Amino acid sequence: MHTVSPRLEAGGSSRLPPEDVVKTALAGRKKMPLKFIRIELARDHDFPDGSTERGYELVAPLDINGRLDAAEWHKLRDRCKVRRFWAGTEEVGRLVHRRGGTWAIDYNPATVEDDEPGFRLDKHQFSLGEYVSFKEHDGVMRTFRVVIVDDI
Repeated sequence: MHTVSPRLEAGGSSRLPPEDVVKTALAGRKKMPLKFIRIELARDHDFPDGSTERGYELVAPLDINGRLDAAEWHKLRDRCKVRRFWAGTEEVGRLVHRRGGTWAIDYNPATVEDDEPGFRLDKHQFSLGEYVSFKEHDGVMRTFRVVIVDDI
């Protein structure tokens, strides 16, 4: 049976607000919380054009708003890997959720000295074009631009 939208009955627009479009698109669809995310170095004083050769690739659970999902991370933490690539070198670590709600990249579970904490990652969206920051090994906070977010 076909039903008419209340907006159409009232003579309104047939277009749904963006939040309704998302809810409609996701209705009945199996939730896929794990995403492949690529972030690349944004413009800064050392790299005025940014750098596609420096960044991170993450496997992480995101909620419907594109934010890291701590509840899903607890279920899937063994799958939440990170690859840091930096001008021909790379390191592999894991995404960790710490007490107090902070997030970091951990390269060696035996120590926290090598961890790279994210800046307010619980508040930031991992959506195309958005920016996120990490405090790297050298103690410098760097900003990265989200360039890929794909379902896994």
